[in-house]
Amino acid sequence: MRTLPTRLLSLAAMHSDRRVNEGLAGAGARKWHYAVLATLIEDGPASQAQLSERTGIFRSDIVAVVNELVERGQAERAPNPADRRQNVVTVTRAGRTQFKRLDQLIAEAEEDMFGPLSADERAELVRMLTVLLQHHGRG
Repeated sequence: MRTLPTRLLSLAAMHSDRRVNEGLAGAGARKWHYAVLATLIEDGPASQAQLSERTGIFRSDIVAVVNELVERGQAERAPNPADRRQNVVTVTRAGRTQFKRLDQLIAEAEEDMFGPLSADERAELVRMLTVLLQHHGRG
């Protein structure tokens, strides 16, 4: 079992997931908060359906995530002027500040996780994981 790539990948993923979750929890956030803020910052305002598609968060869950960000003042939701049946979500200044904080926590978690690897080894790991995810339709 010590040399099974699936098992090793699973164990590494569990450790990575735990480390990231613990880091974000210290800032009162979850991975989904980070994903939505990052998407809004990188791609601009979006409908909840677009956020669901871009982040991979189920539509049934995206509403709760957006609600939490709105309640915290990190995002705003307003009717879409082009289609009033839809809401458009935008990031606020507080959301940008929170994103910077969360981005730093993610960087610290990654450094903890991948510290033993050189920059070249990290790049190769990212390349190989990308190949696997693309092969399985998740890239």
